[in-house]
Amino acid sequence: MNTRAWIVFLDESGVSLLPQVRRTYAPRGRTPLLRHRLNRKRASMAGALGFHSTDPERGPRLCFHLTPGSYDTAGLIEVLEQMKTFYRGERVVLVRDGPSTHWSRTMRAWAAEQDWLTLERSPAYAPEPNPVELLWSSLKKRELANLAGDHLAAVADATEQGIRRINDNPRPPWSFLAHTGLTIHPLTPLN
Repeated sequence: MNTRAWIVFLDESGVSLLPQVRRTYAPRGRTPLLRHRLNRKRASMAGALGFHSTDPERGPRLCFHLTPGSYDTAGLIEVLEQMKTFYRGERVVLVRDGPSTHWSRTMRAWAAEQDWLTLERSPAYAPEPNPVELLWSSLKKRELANLAGDHLAAVADATEQGIRRINDNPRPPWSFLAHTGLTIHPLTPLN
């Protein structure tokens, strides 16, 4: 197996027009109110956070996709097609969890035709070793916290601002990886 590859963690999450209620500060005696329309429209996000297995100097790479509704197998294949372009044909070992859309017959047939992609399954019911879970947490605690948007476009804009914040600084993705307890060590040259 070629060890010069990107180790990429993939995960999906959802957002809606219902605000993510978080603690906040306000002047004494003036409790903040969140006014929203109780609209349950949802969007789904897919995030892929990659680290090069042998060259940490290449830095982490974050690939993000947002779609109204939820992902099905065809939608996830579209995400992976974009990832193929994003990684420009380099080898990718994709670590993902176990929803049926990830392991459907159609998905397995598509993945078998991809020479750039190796699929690995993360342990069941174990979000802790996935650094993308910490990405979602960061977004929902900052950009999406107490956001009462009228349209999914407002939620999408806030989400994209958060992705730019994380993408502009390589420290958060590395800290997400460190928080999982996982490490990616470059190979030491043989003398």
